[in-house]
Amino acid sequence: MELTAWLSLASICVLGAMTPGPSLVIVLKHTMSGGRLNGLVVSIAHGAGIALYAVLTILGMALIIKETPWLFNIIKYAGVAFLLWLAFKSFTSKSSLGKLKQEAISTTLKQSAWEGFMIAFLNPKIAMFFLALFSQFIDTNANLEQKIIMVATVSGIDALWYCLIALVLSKSVMLEKLRNNVHVIDKITGIALLGISARVLL
Repeated sequence: MELTAWLSLASICVLGAMTPGPSLVIVLKHTMSGGRLNGLVVSIAHGAGIALYAVLTILGMALIIKETPWLFNIIKYAGVAFLLWLAFKSFTSKSSLGKLKQEAISTTLKQSAWEGFMIAFLNPKIAMFFLALFSQFIDTNANLEQKIIMVATVSGIDALWYCLIALVLSKSVMLEKLRNNVHVIDKITGIALLGISARVLL
């Protein structure tokens, strides 16, 4: 893969990762409720979801999805259902600081990993990125090393960006402020997820 092509791909990935969306909301939620380690786990799991999409695209799944709109619709509506479920959890979460600390104990790393992976895999915006953009960088004659570099680029940039977000959010002063206003943040999170769901459907 030529350096110019790699730089173009990396630039697109950076811009895509920095665009606010449901992934950012999930990283915020898990960092706030579980702490730094949960934030890092959800970020790495999100990167794994991106990596899976990249591998599937390289294997030709992008073309299959493009030729079968119903398959893309399944991904889209499953993503909306997942967002609505997360919104419901935000609206019905415990609001007091004491209850939040109790809830933080039950926010397992497994739960963080699961939600991080699923929010990437069921995000229609990410699916469209791989269908419309990532697939354009794939050379049918590319060797295994080039393909590994492409997968590592898109997943690595994504995971590193959200790990950085988690590290910033988990600083003791900022995290304490977030936790003291958890009832407000939960409601804002729920509204944001509802808005994203509506935008996907419309």
